[in-house]
Amino acid sequence: MPSIDKTIDQARADLGAPKTPVFDPQAARERLAKARGPVFWRSLEELSDSEGFHAWLRHQHPQLAETLRMDRRGFLKLLGASLALAGLAGCSRPPRTQIVPYVHGVPGQTAGLPRFFATALVRHGFAQGVLAESNMGRPTKIEGNPSHPASLGATDIFAQAAVLQLWDPDRSQAVMHRDATSTWDAFDADFLVRRMRLQPDGAGLRILSGNITSPTLSAQLDALLKQFPRARWHMHEPAGVPTRPLYYRLDRARIILSLDGDFLTDPAAGVRYARDFAARRAPDDPDHPMSRLYVVESTPSLTGSMADHRLPLSSLDIQSLARRLARRLDVADATALPTLATNLDVEHWLDVVADDLKKHRGQSLVVVGATQPAWMHDLGDALNATLGNHGHTAMHIDKVARQPDADGTLPALVKAMHAGAVDTLMVLDSNPVYDAPADMAFDTALRRVPHLIHLGLYRDETARRAEWHLPMAHALESWGDARAFDGTASLIQPLIAPLYNGRTASEMLARLRGDETSDAHALVHRQWRDQLPDEAHWNTALQSGVIPHTTASTHHPKSSTSHMPADAANTPRDNDALELLFRPDPTIGDGRWSNNGWLQELPKPLTHLTWGNPALISPALAEQHQLANGDVVDLHIDGRHLRVPVWIMPGQAPRSVTLHLGYGRRAAGHVGNGQGFDAYTLRTSKHPWSMQGLKLEKTGERYPLADTQHHFNMEGRNLLRVGTLDEYEYNPAFATADDKFPEPPPSLYADRPFDKYSWGMSIDLNACIGCGACTIACQAENNIPVVGKDQVRRGREMHWIRVDRYFEGKPSNPRSYPQPVPCMMCEHAPCEVVCPVDATLHDDEGLNVQVYNRCVGTRFCSNNCPYKVRRFNFLQYADKTTEALMAQRNPEVTVRRRGVMEKCTYCIQRIENAHITADREGRRIADGEVVTACQAVCGAKAISFGDQGDPHTEVSKAKASPRDYAMLNELGTRPHTTYMARVRNPHPDLEGRS
Repeated sequence: MPSIDKTIDQARADLGAPKTPVFDPQAARERLAKARGPVFWRSLEELSDSEGFHAWLRHQHPQLAETLRMDRRGFLKLLGASLALAGLAGCSRPPRTQIVPYVHGVPGQTAGLPRFFATALVRHGFAQGVLAESNMGRPTKIEGNPSHPASLGATDIFAQAAVLQLWDPDRSQAVMHRDATSTWDAFDADFLVRRMRLQPDGAGLRILSGNITSPTLSAQLDALLKQFPRARWHMHEPAGVPTRPLYYRLDRARIILSLDGDFLTDPAAGVRYARDFAARRAPDDPDHPMSRLYVVESTPSLTGSMADHRLPLSSLDIQSLARRLARRLDVADATALPTLATNLDVEHWLDVVADDLKKHRGQSLVVVGATQPAWMHDLGDALNATLGNHGHTAMHIDKVARQPDADGTLPALVKAMHAGAVDTLMVLDSNPVYDAPADMAFDTALRRVPHLIHLGLYRDETARRAEWHLPMAHALESWGDARAFDGTASLIQPLIAPLYNGRTASEMLARLRGDETSDAHALVHRQWRDQLPDEAHWNTALQSGVIPHTTASTHHPKSSTSHMPADAANTPRDNDALELLFRPDPTIGDGRWSNNGWLQELPKPLTHLTWGNPALISPALAEQHQLANGDVVDLHIDGRHLRVPVWIMPGQAPRSVTLHLGYGRRAAGHVGNGQGFDAYTLRTSKHPWSMQGLKLEKTGERYPLADTQHHFNMEGRNLLRVGTLDEYEYNPAFATADDKFPEPPPSLYADRPFDKYSWGMSIDLNACIGCGACTIACQAENNIPVVGKDQVRRGREMHWIRVDRYFEGKPSNPRSYPQPVPCMMCEHAPCEVVCPVDATLHDDEGLNVQVYNRCVGTRFCSNNCPYKVRRFNFLQYADKTTEALMAQRNPEVTVRRRGVMEKCTYCIQRIENAHITADREGRRIADGEVVTACQAVCGAKAISFGDQGDPHTEVSKAKASPRDYAMLNELGTRPHTTYMARVRNPHPDLEGRS
């Protein structure tokens, strides 16, 4: 690992700049003790409210600090200088090259109108049904398929980023024979000879892939292993896969207990779970009483942030807590239990939870996380069986994914490689050289394999060791199939011919078998010919995106018994020892998305970090070791060590340290190379998720981190409104009880008349889980550029919608709340009155419009915006030279140039398309006909949009809720974007305890 040199922070300190502020636990405790009422804070440094924090903030954003200290004369001088120089920053010219108009149309394509194709994207083997938008043959945007059970019309950040991955110029573009460019013909000739040598039994042939739910691919493997009985298939998923065929019906659950289970980000069903969970969180639905969520976890998660009660415990303590719960529910014997290494009143907490679960038999649910051992999942099954949840909230189904044999694991493959029993290894879309556990020494074992063939989207770490590397076709270029979390099958169809002549895994297996056809379309068609016997059935399945009658049948498990280790209770515990936790990164997963700039720059939901993966530590551990954010430590465990900066995470279990996987790549591409630190170098096969005995040493060095949590501080203003269910039932208007003015507030300006429409948005904070999918969807829809780590550190990120994160309570275990913030579309907008060139103005439908070719870059509008939702193009961030990246962009949205201001537009291009259709048909735009990008992507349905002037629209109904409030109502801006306050449902016997 390269050494960490003197950093920017140290250089600034040498020049007299204030050092990065340090969290002061004593100051935080004093502030909380003096507080009357709730105290919301964005970061631990802000909670401390130290002078060092304010000095640092002034230095990081000097333009804001100077204006705060400026008198009238100084402000007028700055105003004159800005007007004189603004034109220089905003200058641009038309392209110098000749442009040629489009003349001849494509058959079946209407010029200027996009087409949508139902297909599926696969993540960790499981299908997510999507509608892929194609503009003149170019895939540009992903939407959810309303007919697919895993999406129900929504998507996640990875599906949104798939179009950028498709057009990534770093994708593998040629067949490589070792380090030389070759051809498919050359490979096919060599492959034919190799296949002949495999006869008759295939000894020495191994195939390695990720999790497989594709019926076509699974049938091919069955046929291949029958043809070559001594060949073996191995499965490797570094981020893990579900341990059993089971899914949850959260829309039926009144009481949910999650034991280290972050179900809201589940790779197979997270989007569906978010929808179902939000459906039971409405505080005023008489037919579906509001659910209650208890979460026990070691490191904060999105699911934990939505909890009504949350306990931060180490992984071992979670297992001990589960045993105690099992004893209370008569699932396990009252044997000796290990001591919990915590000062929290866990026994009382468990008494309340157990009683709550018992009172809601058949409507409760116990969720066990994928990072917990197998016996914990057995215990979870037993608890759900005892509570009568099987078949109601816990659905056991037939197996969806292909199951490897006992000798089909990655350790079995590595053992065979070390033994010299592998002659030919075919790796299908996997990267074990990078992400295999460190103790396996996969790279060393690979030296004993004579022939390595690698098929992948990128020439990654494994591909660079291969004899043959082959470019793989992207999902949007491929024919295929895959199953969803509940077994529902979908066809995968291409929107575009493979950009780089890539092939699919099915085509490779067909060639390996010597199949009569190796065409992917023919292979999939053959697989489904019994169920889709003619073209009419085939086309119907393609159009809907779902193959009918393929959902897996549900059943009760044969036995629901606990298999807890007998000796676990007697295992000695060192309560002062540290544990190291491994988790997939929230935005780039296990590393396969490392080269995706959208995901690298998306602020991680709970830390708001970008472009990196520091070790997460608790405030207590930071205080013990005198650590601040960005301090570099040495992590020592199991004879290995890694140097990494730290980040103090409120709510982290006191003795747990979390490292996110996916960083430290060496062959990801120019975006992902060298970013962050490689956690796989510490991970072992026996302990893939948690390791005990960690030693932490402070090095005295610092490392620059790019976070956005400090960029837009609330300055003590009441931007977030939160209450309990009891408070809401007692006073439904609690959210606006402290507003200085009624709605609408008084104004010196005359009200604007709205002849046809008044567009507005409502965001339900009770449904929003803070996943950030709205940010990525907006980025894909509106051609928002990536600015890079250095520019993010300067506060210059370009996202049009941000998701703020607030904390309430003690840093050891605070409550956590997300709040999406797009443009407020103020009726009386402060930005409009200060623009000297009328670049920002109001239209007659309530939109605050930004005219880019008028803007001269004064930034007056941004300075005058109290919500800080405007972004300025300091540099030419948009890449206008790479053809592939230009092909990805939405043709309906202008690509902005340097020196102009931009912001959320309520997806005005979608509004105008609806206008054109409605005007052509002589009618009004129907409610729901205009769906903004952020609204469409939201799995929790937290965003409503439409004509707020029509009392019958969904947005008007949302705004009529007593929970509806306007941010900064006292300013009289009359925003068209409003919020529905968050409502918690705590148990009365635990409120104030957790």
